[in-house]
Amino acid sequence: MNTIANRPHMLRLSAKAASAEDIAPSIAPQSQPEPGPGEAVVEVFAAAVNPSDVKAALGAMPQAVWPRTPGRDFAGRVVAGPAEWLGEDVWGTGGDLGVTRDGTHARYLLIPADALSRKPASVSVAAAATVGVPFITAHEGLRRAGLRGAGQTVLVLGANGKVGQAAVQLATRAGARVIGVDRNADTYRGHASAPITLFDSATPDLAQRVLECTEGRGADIAYNTVGSPYFDLALNSLAIGGTQVLISTIERSVPFDILAFYRRNLQMLGVDSLKLSVTHCAQVLNTLLPGFNDGSLQAFDVDEATLLPFTEAANAYRKVLSGSMDRVVLAP
Repeated sequence: MNTIANRPHMLRLSAKAASAEDIAPSIAPQSQPEPGPGEAVVEVFAAAVNPSDVKAALGAMPQAVWPRTPGRDFAGRVVAGPAEWLGEDVWGTGGDLGVTRDGTHARYLLIPADALSRKPASVSVAAAATVGVPFITAHEGLRRAGLRGAGQTVLVLGANGKVGQAAVQLATRAGARVIGVDRNADTYRGHASAPITLFDSATPDLAQRVLECTEGRGADIAYNTVGSPYFDLALNSLAIGGTQVLISTIERSVPFDILAFYRRNLQMLGVDSLKLSVTHCAQVLNTLLPGFNDGSLQAFDVDEATLLPFTEAANAYRKVLSGSMDRVVLAP
């Protein structure tokens, strides 16, 4: 008997939800698309649910189109397109996917052929679907902030979050010293290529503690994954000429001392991964591939409790919006 579990389907959002409780993506049948010139069809085996996917469902992305299939990250296999790609296992992500074009929460995904990137054989399909947004976002921020490695100190604020963990991995792999800060935690939960120092965000005089760890010099890069709650700490912890990277925030407006900012030659850098197309992201994943192959970079763990079918999509979205530390993945 043919059931919903083994027929091709996709999730659809017809309009923005008024609240988290109102998020209710419909499940619609899907036929395998026909690729045009320069296109490929990926059969999606696993697709992560990111906070940005849920925010888009709530109408937080003004560029989003309706209706659409949500989802940015994916892992799967090429089933149509250029002959040299047929049967290849691939992974990917994109700021356009699930926002301005149909995304990955579907059985089939139509993308440009130059957006294909081979999945590392050492990474499981479910884990490969967790890499995209966190690692692309972390990589872009560190690249633009001038990460070189040895001799640099990187302060990661929100170090146990997924982008934070990716930033720690990339920075330690490059040879930089990493200091982390996270709420209600004094233990780093992720993979790193070298030991890191982690402070609970409630630690008194935290900026002074960071300075003490660097012999009074400060951090070259403060990667702030949370935004306003850590904004002052990041600026006060920077070395002369240092850069604060911002990818998110809670409060939109924060005061700061402009005089101290320019006299210390500081910089602020905003990174919005939604601006990075699926093709651009494939190029970044290709540069990260050696790290996943040799084990210096690792994908996030996925277990049975967080690998969910489409019928659990609404609960999956709410789980992510609630701030779950687990990486939630849909399995079409």
